[in-house]
Amino acid sequence: MYYVVETQKNFDQACDDLDAAVKRNGFGVLHVHDIGATLRSKGVDFDKQCRVFEVCNPKQAAKVMASDMQLNMALPCRISVYTENGQTKIGMIRPRQMLAMLSPDPALAAIAAEVETQTMQMIDESR
Repeated sequence: MYYVVETQKNFDQACDDLDAAVKRNGFGVLHVHDIGATLRSKGVDFDKQCRVFEVCNPKQAAKVMASDMQLNMALPCRISVYTENGQTKIGMIRPRQMLAMLSPDPALAAIAAEVETQTMQMIDESR
């Protein structure tokens, strides 16, 4: 269900490279949630790093929502850069498997497969 890669890059470099890869592959970064910083700012003792990138391809998102508006709740795609046991990782929940749990529509499965290929490419380029 997950696609996760390890990188030898430090956390900030992996984040910068992911941002560039998303844009290179025709997606946009809608927002970046710095979860680690947010937790620490709320007084939580959290020593890991974690940024969640909300990424979107507007044409693909419009197709999904045209088919079933409730699927807006599964959008946008999220790609995370995080640290675990001293290692920087980049990963996501696979869109194809997630959407399959929400809809049996084969047309949506095809869109999800295409998006999954593209987002995996972004992660691999960031590695």
